[in-house]
Amino acid sequence: MGATLRALRALFLLFGFYLLSLLLLAVLVGVDVAAFGGGLHGPAAIKLFIVTAVLAVPVVRGMFMLRTPRGEEPAGIPVTEADEPRLWALVRDLAAATGTRAPDRILLTADVNAAVSEESRLLGLLPGPRRLYLGVPLLTGLTEAQLRGVLAHEYGHFTSGDTRLSALVVRGRVQIARVIGQFHAKADGKVAAERARQEQASAKRVAKGKKAKQIDTAGAGATYRTMAKIYTAYGKLYLRASLSTARAQEYAADLAAARIAGRDATASALREIPALAASHDFYLDSYATLGLPVRLLPPHGEFFGGFGRLLTARDQELAELRADLPTEPASPYDSHPPIAERVRRIEALPADGRGEDEGTALALLTDPPRTLAALEDAVLTDEVLAFGRTARWQALLEASMAEGMSSVRTPLHGALADYTGRPATLSALLEVIDDGRLWRVAERLPLSEEASAAKGRAFREFVRPRLRNSLRTMVLAEFSARSLLHWEFSWSHAATVRLPGWTSENTPDDGPEAALDAAVEAALADHPDTAPLRALLPPVAPQPA
Repeated sequence: MGATLRALRALFLLFGFYLLSLLLLAVLVGVDVAAFGGGLHGPAAIKLFIVTAVLAVPVVRGMFMLRTPRGEEPAGIPVTEADEPRLWALVRDLAAATGTRAPDRILLTADVNAAVSEESRLLGLLPGPRRLYLGVPLLTGLTEAQLRGVLAHEYGHFTSGDTRLSALVVRGRVQIARVIGQFHAKADGKVAAERARQEQASAKRVAKGKKAKQIDTAGAGATYRTMAKIYTAYGKLYLRASLSTARAQEYAADLAAARIAGRDATASALREIPALAASHDFYLDSYATLGLPVRLLPPHGEFFGGFGRLLTARDQELAELRADLPTEPASPYDSHPPIAERVRRIEALPADGRGEDEGTALALLTDPPRTLAALEDAVLTDEVLAFGRTARWQALLEASMAEGMSSVRTPLHGALADYTGRPATLSALLEVIDDGRLWRVAERLPLSEEASAAKGRAFREFVRPRLRNSLRTMVLAEFSARSLLHWEFSWSHAATVRLPGWTSENTPDDGPEAALDAAVEAALADHPDTAPLRALLPPVAPQPA
């Protein structure tokens, strides 16, 4: 579908919104005319007129929204041609190769994404300033050839007029959503008012010694919700039609990218982006934000800078993610087709002899470490930026794990506190075990019906695995409280804990972990022995008088 036909389709969909609104207004006026012509007068007529007038207000306000609200620009670093000459040179070269006008502004963001926008005028009929949003994590994970494919894809939206027509499409979506939101707000207000009225009446009944009536607001705001449903139905039609066009635009932009940047570079970029997105989410959750509970950040520049180290260390996992593309069916409301289908179409094109290079796209920046540090200052909130900084990732891990171990609570903690009526500590648990009361505590654990019904040895076998895990955690927390645990930081795998007495010569069969496991088993045996566990714990230093 060409740009002219897409424009006509967008205009038709927007016209449908106005037509629907006019029809509803005509119905509301018709109700008033019919009522007055039928002899309705007095308070009932006034009430009907007020209801129809109130219903008409959201419709009229939605119709006369004079301008489309501008989306909030993402946080990031605006870079000029003087700041990043190599990046701007690539951007301009690709624009010339695509046959379109280059962006007027580049904003480096913290997202694994690239996007373009255009502030067109007269509903997209006249062009306007263009912006390119380019995620630094995307630059970290892509080669320069892959980045060319990504940018060529985005320029494909420029050449097809997608960015100019988006203002027209977005206007319709915003207007429909605005009317729906107003009707739902009115309905919610009616429900709240009716609930307050019934609660007040119920309180008066109780004060008179009568039984309170059950609150029922099912009918409140029904007229508003009905109006909202009408617009919602049209909104779904609008979205399905406009987003089907958006998916076709993505396929067209992919073909433009393959023509400009090469088939292989474009296909590999499409494979890479979902893997990078998943990896970046994992990195933020497991590494970058590791110290937030203790109000600590990694070294300056490493909040986003560590992502590259993770990618290097976990290359094999990334290879598996690239090969395993999502193939789930697309929803009618998805703006993009499935990545697997897009890759299949690109890789089905004839080979063009343009292979990939190995240079990282991050090298296009004049000073990557400086940019990574500046991105933190631009993206993170002032509250987070006020946190302390550690000198190394290792220190960040140790501080975070120490805090986590100090606040750990297992099901055994709850059962022990419930049984003894005292704080759940390791020493209190060992006393309970020595007194032979462990299984009474175990009865207070959250249990399945089968475990709760079991007796004797069968019960002990049911609960022993949960007790084992909880007891081991309590011992580790005790080690941590005495500064006896050591955590090993790694980019390639999860952090590992080293117990007191660990050396590089220890093996799993004779090291401190084996001793801990054996001590826990002894404490949870049918005939418990806490001596091995107590022997692992050094005595607490006496407090000064």
